[in-house]
This record gives sequence, structure tokens and C-alpha cells, in this order.
Amino acid sequence: MTIHSSHNVMDTSHLPDLVCLSHLRWNFVFQRPQHLLSRFARERRVFFFEEPIYGKGQPRLQVTRSPEGVWVAVPHLPEGMSAEQVVATQQALLDELLVRHAVSRYVCWYYTPMAIPFTRHLTPSAVVYDCMDELSAFRGAPPALLGHEVELLERANVVFTGGQSLYEAKKDRHANVHAFPSSVDVAHFTTARGPLQEPADQAPIPHPRLGFFGVVDERMDLALLEAVADARPDWQLVILGPVVKIDPASLPRRPNLHFLGGKPYTELPAYLASWDVALMPFARNESTRFISPTKTPEYLAAGKPVVSTSIRDVVRPYGELGLVHIADTPEDFVRACEAALAENRAAWLPRVDAHLSTMSWDMTWSQMKALLDAATVRRDEGTEPEAALLELGTEELVTV
Repeated sequence: MTIHSSHNVMDTSHLPDLVCLSHLRWNFVFQRPQHLLSRFARERRVFFFEEPIYGKGQPRLQVTRSPEGVWVAVPHLPEGMSAEQVVATQQALLDELLVRHAVSRYVCWYYTPMAIPFTRHLTPSAVVYDCMDELSAFRGAPPALLGHEVELLERANVVFTGGQSLYEAKKDRHANVHAFPSSVDVAHFTTARGPLQEPADQAPIPHPRLGFFGVVDERMDLALLEAVADARPDWQLVILGPVVKIDPASLPRRPNLHFLGGKPYTELPAYLASWDVALMPFARNESTRFISPTKTPEYLAAGKPVVSTSIRDVVRPYGELGLVHIADTPEDFVRACEAALAENRAAWLPRVDAHLSTMSWDMTWSQMKALLDAATVRRDEGTEPEAALLELGTEELVTV
């Protein structure tokens, strides 16, 4: 069993290292974990331990350092292992990683309860559960997930949720739960308000362009997308993102539907810049019941009118504030898109910017860090929760 690392070990900082257990790939889509952990990596070492990739050969852990400074650890396991062997091997690889990098004082930061079986032996300074999605509602969710989440909630010192709806679902299950809805890097996306070079694969597509970026999976209402394309063949629907957990053959095919595949986070403003409307055609099902789409404030920062189905964390606050058009049926969705195309942006953009001024990933990370540091103090020194929060100046944090 070997670990392949592309960099030498860094010196440890005075802060505890952060060991993240994730069901997501670091290099898949740049979203909540990447925004937050990249910021943690500026002040401490961060290790991002992903779910296994199965193939041939002996178990090994591929360790690389991302451009953001995060150590990304990918377990490679042989196919055909039993569930018990998978757990034991992941535990051995993780332990070897911690030894190799001299990780002795650390925080465990969970995105998936499925990491519990191979991490329950660890003795972290604090345990964080950043519950960004209701994973049990996703297609193909392991049956054991809910039981492992119960254990994770028992072990966690602080719980964050990816939106208000998820907060309301978890708040009675832990004494220290805080809602942190999706935030935004305003500076990155406001570049889409100025002139940017048109991406080559989008340039030939005529206007009006109505676009979506994000993962294309069971959360997208493909029937709605198809109906809108059929109702308005003069509109061009541009879809950016990887197709996951659904058969690509199931995607609707129309001359005015353009699936351009996944794009790097850095390139998204260039695509957004020439869209006329941004779309969120989410299905309304169990997998979308608790989502808080990061793309909502990103679209708005780009200065694009937005049309969304009635996802609860989009309706509250964006729909209620009149910043996003909400519609569900194909007929209503088309009418909402027409209204968005006719949006008086001179009156609408100042309200958008006023709302966006209240949020940023820097602010979200800073508040999470204060709560994490408070939890670490309590574990390391036995400080009472209230005293620790006051000492670290987090008494002004408000859960919305």
C-alpha cells in the first residue's frame, strides 16, 4: 500500500490542520467546498480526502497539491473488495497520509456521513459537519447514509447547513447548528457585466440566449427544458455542465438546445457575459427540496435576469425580493422568461447589488472559522460554549 505525493511536506502552522472527508471531487465543479477550503488553506494545511476510485492494481493514495494550496488525496482501490475491506483500506490510507504529513493536531470537516466508518477511530480537536445537501434524497444514495449521519451529528461540535431549508430540517437534531446559504465571489462574476471575449463554442449561437451552468443530473427538469425549447424555437438554450447520474441519451435534443459540456470556473463569466437570461429549471422533487443553488447569486452578480422554478431557498429571499422570476409550468416559465428579457435593468440592478453587498464567501468563511475556532477551544481547553464564543468575538453571529 503506497502513497504517491507530488510535493514535500510543509511545516505545520500554529492552527490545527483541517482534514476534509468529501463525497465530491476537488477538480469536478468549483463550488462550496472549494470556496471555503481554499480560504482555510491560506492559513493552515488542508487535506481533502475524496471517495475511492476503483480499478486494477494495489491500493494506493494519490496525493497532489491544488493551485489553491489544498492537498487532494484520492484513494485508488482494486475492484471487487468487500465493504469491510473498503473501509479498512481507506482507514489505512488515511492513517498513512496523516503520518506521512505529520498531522497530529487537526480538525475533521465532513461533507459526507459515509466517511464515518473509516474515521471514527480518529481523535480530532473538533468535528465539523458542513451539510451542504440532503444526500439521502439523491439518486443512488447508500442505505447506510442516514444511520451514519446520526452518528456524525452525535460526534460533531458544530454543524453548518447549505441553506435555510436544510437548517430548519437539522436544527432540532444538534445543539449548535448554523445556516450558511450559498454565497458568491462578486468580483469574479461582475466581470461578466463588461466586454469579455466570446468563447469559441458559444460564439455561433444566435440571440436571444437563455443559459444554465451547473451539474446536469436528476435535479434538472428536462421535460420543462424541452417544453420551453419547443414553445420558443427562436430562443437558444445554452446548457453548461457535466452530465452525471443520468443517461446522456435521455437529454432532449432540439436545434435550439445546446449542451456544451462542463467549463472551468474561471471561464464562466465569459459565457455569462453574452447571455440574455440565466435559468434554473430545477425539478421539484426530493433531491431539490433542500438545495440552495450557488448559481443564484452568481447569475445576479453577472447582471443577468434570472428565471427559476419554485425552489424554496430561491423563493426565499430572491423571489420575495423581486430579484428572481419564479415559475413552474412550461407556460408560466416561458412568460417569466419573456418578462426577464424585458427587464428594466437600470431599476433592477441597484437592488441586486444592494442585496449582494450583504454576502460573500469571505464573510461566510470568516463566520464559519470563528465558530470552528470556538469549537476547537472548547475541545482543547474544556471551555464552556458561551465563554468560548464571547472570547472569540462571535457573539454577534446570527443564524438566519
